[in-house]
Amino acid sequence: MHAELPRFAGSEQHALDHKGRLIVPARFRERLGSQFVLTIAPPDPCLALYPSATWVEACGRLESVSQKDEAYRRFLRYLFAHTEEVSCDAQGRMVVPSLLRAYAGIERAVVSVGLLTRIEIWAKERYAFETPPKGDVPRFMAEFGL
Repeated sequence: MHAELPRFAGSEQHALDHKGRLIVPARFRERLGSQFVLTIAPPDPCLALYPSATWVEACGRLESVSQKDEAYRRFLRYLFAHTEEVSCDAQGRMVVPSLLRAYAGIERAVVSVGLLTRIEIWAKERYAFETPPKGDVPRFMAEFGL
């Protein structure tokens, strides 16, 4: 039986400071825990924060793949080269490494979005989800019984 994984929802706009630190919104910090994982979120051009337990489960799924061919190994190298274990300082800030900022196009302004088991971090300029996609929302709401 799987442990209950944290659920995240909501969004916040904020900015990196001059040292590349980002304040993790207080509403997300408790659920993330003291140490968590910052990584890329292909195919989307954003970053993702995962609680350690959620990341351990994801790694288990990656390890259980039966076909570990060259494409799989290249994907893992790319993913884990862009993955960091991080924590917040006493002011609730975490450092976003320059390699990850470059991947996501983050310069200063960001939007953090709670998305079930992870938090996505978007460059404000790339975040285009403030308006619902045309036609999809009612269909998905009905399909999922919401």
